[in-house]
Amino acid sequence: MIEFGERRLADAAFSLPPEKRNMAMVFQSYALWPHMSVAENVGYPLKVRGASGEACRRRVTEALALVKLQDFAERRPTALSGGQRQRVALARCLVTEPDVVLLDEPLANLDQHLRKAMEEIFRAFHERSGTTMIYVTHDQAEAMALATDVAVMAEGRILQVAPPAEIYARPEGRVVGGLIGRGSILRLRLPENAGRQLDWPLLRQALGDRGQVRAGPLADVLIRPEHVHVGTDGIAMRTVSCVFEGERFALDLVLSDGQRLKAYSSVAMAEGTLAPFVVSGGWRP
Repeated sequence: MIEFGERRLADAAFSLPPEKRNMAMVFQSYALWPHMSVAENVGYPLKVRGASGEACRRRVTEALALVKLQDFAERRPTALSGGQRQRVALARCLVTEPDVVLLDEPLANLDQHLRKAMEEIFRAFHERSGTTMIYVTHDQAEAMALATDVAVMAEGRILQVAPPAEIYARPEGRVVGGLIGRGSILRLRLPENAGRQLDWPLLRQALGDRGQVRAGPLADVLIRPEHVHVGTDGIAMRTVSCVFEGERFALDLVLSDGQRLKAYSSVAMAEGTLAPFVVSGGWRP
């Protein structure tokens, strides 16, 4: 059974026709008709609903203005760039003022620059219209930048639904902790009364002398790269690799027991360098 608000869209004995659901979809492949102009593509959903005349033209113009394509109304899709075509697809779904917009990886075919520009357009539309948007993506940066709530799925199950900042800082379970961001999940012995948010004094004890037998059970601990930095009172870790990412260096570190940890650095560190690192925080997923 599928319900939206108070309306039942489908169950075992009934299915509301798609054209009567007041829902719209933006496809990954644009799905524009090449023989139609931009305006005709955008106005097609209204035509299917029987709309015509000046009111129809006005709504098409308003939808194109929203995605900044009003000057391209008479062009064919083949004369547009990838980003412009995706904006036409967005305008086409907006023209009917839908209750829900479904987006299936709409930016996957665009380069990074166009993705950022389209993210701004999606965000502006969502803020202006208030329409519910369900956005499917494998790109975490897109999800974090656009969503009010993120749902993480694995093997057909929803594992956690939360605002982006919460799902990043406080993931529920090892799977979500491993999927979101670039953190490392270590197996550490912690005191029985340890909370979920861990500070450096407790982590220093857990990461310290690995040969020392510690009380308490083993637990998963998620550590984000931005929480790992060089410090004089840190634990010795060896640099396995150092990769320049344009704004910073990404380090792959190894602990004395062989567990790996990711970190960021403003300076390069040679492979094999042994240096003290502090872990300012951790989370038990």
